[in-house]
Amino acid sequence: MEDMLLMRKSIRKYKSEPIPEQTLDYILQAGIRASNCGNMQLYSVIVTEDKQRKKAYAPLHFNQSMVEDAAVVLTVCADVNRFNKWCEINSADKSLNNFLFLNIATIDATIMAQSMTAAAESKGLGVCWLGTVNYMADKIAEFFNLPQGVVPVACLTVGVPDENPEPTERLPLNAVVHKEVYRDYSPQEIKDMYKDIEQNPVNIQYVKENNLENLAQVFSQVRYAKAGNEEFSARYRQFVEKTFIDGKL
Repeated sequence: MEDMLLMRKSIRKYKSEPIPEQTLDYILQAGIRASNCGNMQLYSVIVTEDKQRKKAYAPLHFNQSMVEDAAVVLTVCADVNRFNKWCEINSADKSLNNFLFLNIATIDATIMAQSMTAAAESKGLGVCWLGTVNYMADKIAEFFNLPQGVVPVACLTVGVPDENPEPTERLPLNAVVHKEVYRDYSPQEIKDMYKDIEQNPVNIQYVKENNLENLAQVFSQVRYAKAGNEEFSARYRQFVEKTFIDGKL
């Protein structure tokens, strides 16, 4: 278990083998056993196994091949709809349609997704998290016919691995761990912390291919450029205000 956690990697290529129903149930059960706020379980997960549905779903994840190739795709949502309905039938106030509980439900859904990831990997399966769910939340909501109070948060592709890549590099512990209080970074500390990542041959090539000076510029000007960020952010905010929150943020 220790090696599995410290050596985990994203798997993007899968064999065309189904996941046994018992294994999938174990993964889902591990998800709902995860920690959550007030034991309200403000999340839902949509299981996509049908080949045609996966094919139709792929464009909403920028046509990444693993959406079609994985045995199953798990779309995890922040969800206050179910809890609100429970309150309604019991003559209780609906009090969760607000920014605070969007944040709480998002955290709950993310913890659930990570628990399912660990469960799947403990069974020898491969998992990849798709960040595209954040860019296409409104379209994904339409695809799954999500009601008011339900926002897609995370998407996992799961299947039998057909690759064994090296683990992606990570920052050293001293870059992210603070003891007792937050200690801000000096310019030299920043340089030291990112040195190994910047010197990775793959990242050096990435910088050259984009004709830029360094990896930070690749991230801020190519991968996550400001104009695109602002466009998707505005669309996401509009969607959340419409579907989750009564009134404006």
